[in-house]
Amino acid sequence: MMNLKKCALHTAVAMACGLGAQMANAGATITFGEDKYISAGFGFIGGYSSVEDGAANGKDRSNDFSLDSARIYLSGSFNKYIKGMLNTEKNIAAPGGGSSDTIQVIDANVQFQLTPEVAIWAGRFLSPSDRANMAGPYYSMGGGYWSGIASRYGFNGGVIGRDEGVAVVTSFLEDHLAVSFGAFEGDNIFRLSGVGAQSETAGTKDKLMYAGRVQYNFWDAEPGYYGTGSYFGAKDILSVGVAGRVKKDGVVSGLGAVGDYSSYSVDFLLEKKDVGPGTFSAEAAYYYYDTDNAILGEQGKAYSAAVAYLFQDEIGWGKFKPFVRYQKFDADGVTTGTSNIRTGADTKRVEIGTSYVIAPYNAMITASYGKTDTSTTSDTNDFKVALQMQF
Repeated sequence: MMNLKKCALHTAVAMACGLGAQMANAGATITFGEDKYISAGFGFIGGYSSVEDGAANGKDRSNDFSLDSARIYLSGSFNKYIKGMLNTEKNIAAPGGGSSDTIQVIDANVQFQLTPEVAIWAGRFLSPSDRANMAGPYYSMGGGYWSGIASRYGFNGGVIGRDEGVAVVTSFLEDHLAVSFGAFEGDNIFRLSGVGAQSETAGTKDKLMYAGRVQYNFWDAEPGYYGTGSYFGAKDILSVGVAGRVKKDGVVSGLGAVGDYSSYSVDFLLEKKDVGPGTFSAEAAYYYYDTDNAILGEQGKAYSAAVAYLFQDEIGWGKFKPFVRYQKFDADGVTTGTSNIRTGADTKRVEIGTSYVIAPYNAMITASYGKTDTSTTSDTNDFKVALQMQF
């Protein structure tokens, strides 16, 4: 299920061998003997954006260069049964609202490979969830950072969707069936809405969050735990996944309301190579979020879909991969009375763009035009160019 020595570290996905070894660029690796080594790598996403009415005066377009992500990847092997990873990410702003970059640990865990089919992960890592969250910004179908409209869990704060906990990660039927389940702190459910970590205040029960995912691949298998949005023609994929999370008293609103949290999702990925002169990809997902009416602005249904096509013929250094992506969140209500909670307005976003793929996931340039529509504000459009590199 996991063979870290064959899958050189270049992201957490590579460390979990969610991608094939053919996609991994080797970082620096130091070996200490049979099945003993330490590997290191790094990656970043940065670029340019121009947003309608995004300037400080609220009237003109913004023009900004930004470093959206900067990560250091470390992995190690103690022996053939015990592996580990340590990954860091830059905070967007320093604590207290400062502008200086700070570094946070997003992954720090150990994996015990009990059998070829069964492993136990313990520490900080992505809990079982939808494909978009498991893939993350470096591995989305369209490339670059996507807005957390449909896949909302822990997107924009704290440890970027990670949790402290333990999970059983299994695969069966020659890696065609993957099942994972675990128990976690679940303190990052509504970091996106500004609530922050859900500290256990008076009257709040100290309960764990339970999360699970079941995925079946009808065509080629997808070994590993973390996921990806595309294989760039390396595999034929037809996959369906179901995921869920629940936590008693998992929601604490800015007004002191406490509610049980649950979320459920179904996701689909199809990728077929040799369709005309390239590879066709399509993905879709449905989400249901329930906050027990504690935060109506984060309760509701969400949808996402995307299609892409990778032309196999190289032009210059790489290949072009145009894509279209759609996301929508239908909130049950509008949150009012506090400034640190999102309004919860119905939101939809459409993006169209193309990636120039020099090396899958390791060297990509993506240009896109997007339009965001909310029920409480006027529409906005943006143009973005993102450079993604991993070494």
